[in-house]
Amino acid sequence: MRPGGQPNLQQLMKQAQKMQQQMADAQAELADAELTGTAGGGLVTVTIKGTGEVSAVKIDPKAVDPDDVETLEDLVLAALHNASEAVRELTEQKMGPLTAGLGGMGGGLGLPGF
Repeated sequence: MRPGGQPNLQQLMKQAQKMQQQMADAQAELADAELTGTAGGGLVTVTIKGTGEVSAVKIDPKAVDPDDVETLEDLVLAALHNASEAVRELTEQKMGPLTAGLGGMGGGLGLPGF
């Protein structure tokens, strides 16, 4: 800060640009990421992109029992949840350090309300 408690606007702009680039880089990494969720010891596998889009579902024939469709449905749902959790964790890992600076004292920019 400058004398009188005024923030250095040029420095704030540089910080904002740097954070914006880091955010864009992290978003690009997430978009390129593919994560896998499994259930039933690998009987059902779901591949999901970092954006949350499901790109593949694989079901081992051993999981298919015409007399017990509910178990297969549960396995697919569990694999989806597992894959979604992996996306959430990756997003937190990539974006967490960047978004942490946005909270708290003046949003991390040193300005009230930002």
